[in-house]
Amino acid sequence: MAKTKSFDITKQMVYRAYKRIKANKGAAGVDHISLEQFEDNLKDNLYKLWNRLSSGSYFPLAVRGVEIPKKKGGIRVLGIPTVADRIAQMVVKTSFEEKVEKHFLADSYGYRPGKSAHDALEVTVKRCWKMDWVLEFDIKGFFDNINHELLLKAVHKHTQCPWELLYMKRWLRGTLAKS
Repeated sequence: MAKTKSFDITKQMVYRAYKRIKANKGAAGVDHISLEQFEDNLKDNLYKLWNRLSSGSYFPLAVRGVEIPKKKGGIRVLGIPTVADRIAQMVVKTSFEEKVEKHFLADSYGYRPGKSAHDALEVTVKRCWKMDWVLEFDIKGFFDNINHELLLKAVHKHTQCPWELLYMKRWLRGTLAKS
């Protein structure tokens, strides 16, 4: 049987990613298509997304930028991808995560499977009884200013999967659209 797709991304991978996105809910992106609207034609929408991902013709839309007020004044911009883009991101995340998860320290909590901010807080509270100091910091604009070449070099150390690398590069080149 001849191979018909450029990348080995299965329909099941896309469907499982959709199920995870559905559980997370979330707002519509720049296309103004909500999760409920996406589900109105779910079978066709998932098929189109799978077809584009597996053929290499998937390109993300711009991310909708929503200004969120900060507690101490000022604003931060929250980027909201489209439903289809969130599903595509979950396909790549799930595949890539299997390769890199084993390299994280047990004390890493951010964006990790089976770990949450509540878990990090629990450990922090326990440690507060052992230490008489706390170090808190926030790297302002970290994701806005990270060197993409260095980031991709680090990613490439853990995967040579062509479609993971291709789509990560495309997301890094993405644009932000004000809503």
